[in-house]
Amino acid sequence: MITAALTANALRPPFANLRGGLTSFALGWPTSELAPQLLALTVADTALHLARGKEQRSRLGLLLAAGTAAGLVQIVRESRRVRVLAEQSLVDSLGVEYSDRPGPRPTEVDLRTPWRRLLNPFSFKDPLVKVDRNIPYSDAGRRGLLDIYRPLAGEPVGAPVLIEVHGGGWTMGSKDQQGVPLMQRMAGRGWVGVSINYRLAPRDPFPAQIIDVKRAIAWVKDHIEEYGGDPSYVVITGGSAGGHLAALAALTPNDPEYQPGFEGADTRVQAAVPFYGVYDFAGATGLKNALLMRDRFLAPRVVQATWHDRPEIFEHASPILRITSDAPDFFVLHGARDSLVDVEQARLFVAALRETSKASVAYAEFPGTQHAFDVFPSIRSEHVVRAVERYLEWHHARR
Repeated sequence: MITAALTANALRPPFANLRGGLTSFALGWPTSELAPQLLALTVADTALHLARGKEQRSRLGLLLAAGTAAGLVQIVRESRRVRVLAEQSLVDSLGVEYSDRPGPRPTEVDLRTPWRRLLNPFSFKDPLVKVDRNIPYSDAGRRGLLDIYRPLAGEPVGAPVLIEVHGGGWTMGSKDQQGVPLMQRMAGRGWVGVSINYRLAPRDPFPAQIIDVKRAIAWVKDHIEEYGGDPSYVVITGGSAGGHLAALAALTPNDPEYQPGFEGADTRVQAAVPFYGVYDFAGATGLKNALLMRDRFLAPRVVQATWHDRPEIFEHASPILRITSDAPDFFVLHGARDSLVDVEQARLFVAALRETSKASVAYAEFPGTQHAFDVFPSIRSEHVVRAVERYLEWHHARR
């Protein structure tokens, strides 16, 4: 019965309010990404009950098991569709420039579901990658540390750089908990990955978080050559709060408001790839989800000031309000079933980028997909990571 309820929640999150959305996410996210494993357990449990004989059977239990299995099969199918949807989104968004790109196209092997990797979805070891851990980039203690991912074979020289900003509602999380599959994927293909910590609210209210992200970018520009990276080509990515910070950093290059004490540092990036980010910090779109987040969470916990008292903090922190014609290239990804951050935020953000920015804007929206879908290896996250790899390789090759 529990698995049936979890599956139903994953298929149709029932809550629209902030607290209920958090509950739907907490229960629906692992169900969605672990659907193959839950399906196998459901089938095995049903077979065990059938083998016990008639007296042990429950007609209601069998019906629930059948319904649960059908729901999980549907989730698996939606997950597998990502392999086609992600590539088609890039083709549709970027047009001829992407579809006629030089080099090999993704083969059937590239698009195949990596079932073997899913046997242990919580294993983050990659034999092709080495990690230099806990390198200080600021004086904020463990919140001012970063990890560097590099290919194990050989020493890179002039490699493209990808910075990962973790999520966690600006109040929790760390550099070794999120974005690891993407960092490993790109490092295994010759990139240098940089995963950062940053100061957290409520101990350090916003804008401490974006200041730290900017400081990390500045550190990368000054030091990444020592690790084989190219400081002139830096892309930033992140999920949820990290998606917000990545997008905001990309749209506010060299902004002195967010660079106190290092105003002269270069904090430009060449592209941004935010996952399920918060783009309307101020509630400027009028979306109910954005307004509730602003007033019930961001104001008391993250900013520690209300919008009515300090509207400029919220407005300056809203990526959707910071778009200019000089914005860098973007590849925005979001799940259509996200119960924490309304997908409409991503849609409106992408529309605003396309209207104002002179750069390329790609957008991929995935049906049946919850928040945080890329945290650990799953059918969906593996296909998304491969799509982001194709985008990044294309983007770097354009230079």
